[in-house]
Amino acid sequence: MKMKMWCLQILLFILFMTGAAEIIHVFGYEGKEANVSCSYNEGYKSNEKYLCRNNCGSDADVLIRTTQAQLNRYSISDDTNKQVFTATISNLNQNDAGKYWCGVTRSGFDYYPAEVKVEVVSDTCCRSSTNVQSYEGGSVSISCPYESQDQNNMKYICRGNQPSSCLQQALITSNNTQNTQFSLTDDKESRKFTVTITSLTQKDSGSYLCGVKRNTGLDVFSAVDLEVRENTCCRSSTKVQSYEGGSVSISCPYESLDQNNMKYICRGNQPSSCLQQALITSNNRQNTQFSLTDDKVSRKFTVTITSLTQKDSGSYLCGVQRNTGLDVFSAVDLEVRGERSEFKSDDRAKI
Repeated sequence: MKMKMWCLQILLFILFMTGAAEIIHVFGYEGKEANVSCSYNEGYKSNEKYLCRNNCGSDADVLIRTTQAQLNRYSISDDTNKQVFTATISNLNQNDAGKYWCGVTRSGFDYYPAEVKVEVVSDTCCRSSTNVQSYEGGSVSISCPYESQDQNNMKYICRGNQPSSCLQQALITSNNTQNTQFSLTDDKESRKFTVTITSLTQKDSGSYLCGVKRNTGLDVFSAVDLEVRENTCCRSSTKVQSYEGGSVSISCPYESLDQNNMKYICRGNQPSSCLQQALITSNNRQNTQFSLTDDKVSRKFTVTITSLTQKDSGSYLCGVQRNTGLDVFSAVDLEVRGERSEFKSDDRAKI
């Protein structure tokens, strides 16, 4: 064996010159395992097979043989029907990255059907993430871009940030595009798939991975951080009063970055449905009872409500639409009292 190993470098040079040796690329995650599968010719079914490291220059470079089955972090099996033997490296670390050879013992020079290049990557993702926000009870759409070569590949999403187990723990896939809480649509023209999550609770907050299955190599991922907020607003509110039959002007301040954004007002205190239930918007500034003016110099918009009745009393939200993230709100409590003349009569009676 030592003599055969000593001559291996000459043999490997010949293999490279003739292109006889296949090159296999194997990828694995730190802490997980990598499988190296090596095909061999039919005449070697009964021969001993092995996996060796570097240039296999000595017996010490041989990591596992089919006569051993398992040794330390290495195991091996031989499927003689398919003429493929598979060596498994467990508990991967960065020191496992590098060059290996599939070897078959025979008289004279051993047979090396393939060179193996192992790459070990960290089982975390990613360097950056997209932040997405929504409200309890509402829904959120997570957009996941991908490359043109992945148009026909399976897409999926999982919780957490461990790529190695993401597909096994997928919440939804493009092969099964809908369940109770999750749905997935794939827009191949814009090269992005979208996952929609409904009936949100704060338990849905956390890290997610958008995954695309690759036919060779590791799957590719992008990271998303979802924040689900309580669907109420706000810690404080502005008190406004007026009288039945009269009018009231509600002043809604906003930040300078929102000057050109759409403004609106709704009833209640639920931000998630406010825009859909808007009474008036800056895109449609007037209707029968409501009108909206926007003073960009003072950075406030004003909503005027006319023909007031006591039914108009209650909570309101001033909203500003944001291009990214959640819309921003301020709260108003409106009290509509009885007609002004009634209050004057009551006052005179008391006198």
